[in-house]
Amino acid sequence: MRLDIVSLFPAICAGALSESIIGRAWRNGLVDIHLTDLRDFTHDSRRSVDDTPYGGGAGMVLRPEPLFECLESLATAETHVVLMTPQGQPFKQKTATRLAKLKHLVLVCGHYEGVDERARQALMHEEVSLGDYVLTNGAIAAVVVADAVIRLLPGVLGCPQSPQEESFGQAALLEYPQYTRPVEYQGRKVPEILLSGNHQEIAAWREEQRMIRTVARRPDLLQEQFDNRDNGDEHEHN
Repeated sequence: MRLDIVSLFPAICAGALSESIIGRAWRNGLVDIHLTDLRDFTHDSRRSVDDTPYGGGAGMVLRPEPLFECLESLATAETHVVLMTPQGQPFKQKTATRLAKLKHLVLVCGHYEGVDERARQALMHEEVSLGDYVLTNGAIAAVVVADAVIRLLPGVLGCPQSPQEESFGQAALLEYPQYTRPVEYQGRKVPEILLSGNHQEIAAWREEQRMIRTVARRPDLLQEQFDNRDNGDEHEHN
């Protein structure tokens, strides 16, 4: 995959994506990351990318000209452009899974009061939000999305099963409790089942724990599964 991040603060992205598993994937060529400073597509001495909003109001708005020039320079037949904005659809694991299948992903970092509506309508294929809150700039959000997507690419994680068994994986449940050495610490013991060596019983215990944890912490995930199943049944009968 080629990943382009368009931002006013590419250094934020460079620092975060250069570390740990994602940094190793980048260095090993498992993902081709390009960080673009939107100011490189301005034509005035101040390298201005924003202006006051028509109609008045607080803040500044990203101008359309640099956005059009930048994204048109990156576009290919395989390009998919995502705008990071609080107004977008909630970013979920299934979103990351879908984006990880693309050949060319472009993440555009929103800033200030957002982007000129003409650029949003003409250039963006979808809009994504990390949640119902506002960050100082979209570069931080883009790093989160990039991390979630890149770790799903072939060869990035050491164990191919990891994305399936972790939270929000194949079964859309939270992950089961994890334990490691020592067997006992401060009077707290590892569950006997995990020491039994019976892989079938361990698998059953883990599945039970996933359900218990999901019901207790995120019952909305189960409701979403039921809703999707009901919608699927409706489509079959239509």
